[in-house]
Amino acid sequence: MNNKTIRWGIIGCGNVTELKSGPAYQKTEGFELVAVMRRDAALAEDYAKRHGVPTFYSDADALIGDSNVDAVYIATPPDTHLFYALKVAAAGKTCCIEKPMACNYNECLAICDAFEKQKVPLFVAYYRRSLPRFQHIKTLLDSGAIGEVRSVHWQLSKPASEKDRSGGYNWRTDAKIAPGGYFDDLASHGLDLFVYLFGAVRQVHGIGTNQQQLYSAKDALAGCWLHSSGVTGSGTWNFGSHTREDIVSITGSAGNIAFSVFDELPIVLRQANQSQEFSIPHPENIQLFHVQNMREFLVHGIPHPSTGRTAAHTSWIMDQIIGG
Repeated sequence: MNNKTIRWGIIGCGNVTELKSGPAYQKTEGFELVAVMRRDAALAEDYAKRHGVPTFYSDADALIGDSNVDAVYIATPPDTHLFYALKVAAAGKTCCIEKPMACNYNECLAICDAFEKQKVPLFVAYYRRSLPRFQHIKTLLDSGAIGEVRSVHWQLSKPASEKDRSGGYNWRTDAKIAPGGYFDDLASHGLDLFVYLFGAVRQVHGIGTNQQQLYSAKDALAGCWLHSSGVTGSGTWNFGSHTREDIVSITGSAGNIAFSVFDELPIVLRQANQSQEFSIPHPENIQLFHVQNMREFLVHGIPHPSTGRTAAHTSWIMDQIIGG
């Protein structure tokens, strides 16, 4: 692919593609967004016109089969990821799948196997691995800024939204699509980041329940795990608390790093009797560096941090916590 523009199509041009991801494909040198698909043809046409995309479809098969489309970004809810991914693999086209990769670990394995059989690149949109903010944290850890890393703990909580309390439908809290509810949508980001920072997880245990009974998915979960590096991990996720909280604490033999997974609060490094803060903003299109890194792999062979296999491992961790 290094001698031509790589032409992308998007299946599912919903909210995540408006600012977070879609424009990143248009801003990346050597990439071009040439087609979008949504089941509602009017909405697909509206998106295409607003974003300057030449072709739109209401049929995913038509987009996948379009000879002008070299690669496909699947940005639908996770219950359809397996269905569309297998079609893209069969067409022999490069693919990026929104996170979480699929509804469960077994579906992730099926997707990975299909792309590996075709020898086609597969990426998953765990874009935090590519963001400068988290790259800086990795640099601090790798440089020994807090000595040997001992543990990581994450507390993520938020109040129930008005939509949650009203009983209005939300696919993110439908257990048939996302058994862990907001855990699937949000906690997946942090757990994947921890694997990137500390290595694969060897053991994991968890519990989950539905405390509020506002929807079918679980709304309160807790987990603990052990990384291959020896770092211990723990986390609690509650989506019916009195206030929003997003705090990660990494403890080492010579210091501590505190940061937020979702908020852009300063990274705080504490060593002995001193502390430093690092403010590193996100790009306007938060998936920009992730998308640019896909180009680096496809053109120059530079390994991408988020592949099908790394994302499948994250799904395995999530399954253990949700079903534990």
